Amino acid sequence: MTRVKRGYTARKRRKRIHSFVSSFIGAHSILTRTSTQQRIRALVSSHRDRNRRKRDFRRLWITRINAVTREGRGFYSYSRCINNLYKRQRLLNRKILAQIALSNNNCFEMIFNKVINQ
Repeated sequence: MTRVKRGYTARKRRKRIHSFVSSFIGAHSILTRTSTQQRIRALVSSHRDRNRRKRDFRRLWITRINAVTREGRGFYSYSRCINNLYKRQRLLNRKILAQIALSNNNCFEMIFNKVINQ
């Protein structure tokens, strides 16, 4: 029986895994089995956290808008503000509203007063 020289495919796979986990700490970057497990775990976490990031940013925008709407008017809240925006068909998304609230407070006040007074 002829001798079969294995290793090219396995080496290629291990090299690909090692290049992914090279920045990991300790055995997670050296040992093949643990690095494979850590790679799977990292990919799962990154997939999950891409959706979580969207959720977190939306929460941040809502918090910022709520803080600015309550500043001078304690009785007025974020939910009333958004509700009035939709009633008046002033469709600004939360990201843009939060940026306006942070950077240009006067502009936010103008938008806010138009929504209330109509």
